Amino acid sequence: MADKQYNPIKAITLKKGIALHRIEKVYSDSVSLDDPAALVMTDLKKISAVTIRPEISIEIASQRMKQRGVRMLLVTDDQEDIIGIITSTDLQGPKPMKLIQQRGGVYRDILVRDIMTGHDQMEVLCMEDVEKAVVGQIVATLQQSGRQHALVADRQPGGAQAQSLRGIFS
Repeated sequence: MADKQYNPIKAITLKKGIALHRIEKVYSDSVSLDDPAALVMTDLKKISAVTIRPEISIEIASQRMKQRGVRMLLVTDDQEDIIGIITSTDLQGPKPMKLIQQRGGVYRDILVRDIMTGHDQMEVLCMEDVEKAVVGQIVATLQQSGRQHALVADRQPGGAQAQSLRGIFS
């Protein structure tokens, strides 16, 4: 094995104005309500979730959403555990103004932790159920909850309570 020679690959100079490669959609633009739900789920085994820390200002959270083209951020702690979510509705809705009226200050003083939805108020769908569901059921679930997003959790070995976030519907 030590005698085997490997030839290097030729490198070229990066051209000016090169575009960033974007993740391709795995589904077509026309999705039926009877299509498998997993087909339209953002699978966090394949695509990284966009996260933010609770001590960051909501002004930065808004910028991150715009930069990444998302309407929800997962809020994580020092161990990268999910402690909540913050949505564009949280940022643009009545929560910030209500907080300013109560505490004083300005918009940029508000932190993610001040208006996020904590993990204890979040519900998740089980991946086992999503694998058997169709898009119409997800739409009905979002409508019933009055939310724009649904999180999906995988059960992990180690007991009924062990979970990991697997996906997001929006």
